[in-house]
Amino acid sequence: MDLFLDFIQRFILALAYLSPLLISFILIIVVLALIIGKREGWTKLDAVYFAFITATTVGFGDLNPKTRLSRFLSIVVAMLGLIFTGIIIAIAIHTADYAFRHSPGFTEAIRKFGE
Repeated sequence: MDLFLDFIQRFILALAYLSPLLISFILIIVVLALIIGKREGWTKLDAVYFAFITATTVGFGDLNPKTRLSRFLSIVVAMLGLIFTGIIIAIAIHTADYAFRHSPGFTEAIRKFGE
């Protein structure tokens, strides 16, 4: 349980440390969504929905841009989403690695695993 709590505590701390960057990514995605939505004639909710579905690479396909600029901006949204997701995954991996390496018994478990 200590390992889990250490991981959660460090993960939240890392997210808080990087929150200005992460919030910037979210704001840029929302602004791009509103631009795309205005050009495509979508509601604001539909535009933000489209951007987050695109940013998370889910891509249901229920909304798709028709104009060239909207398509280009959709690619930018997708790239920002990939970077955003990559940062979250990198934080989780680094935090898990740290938590495992500093947990009691980790060195012993690694030594036994190597035998």
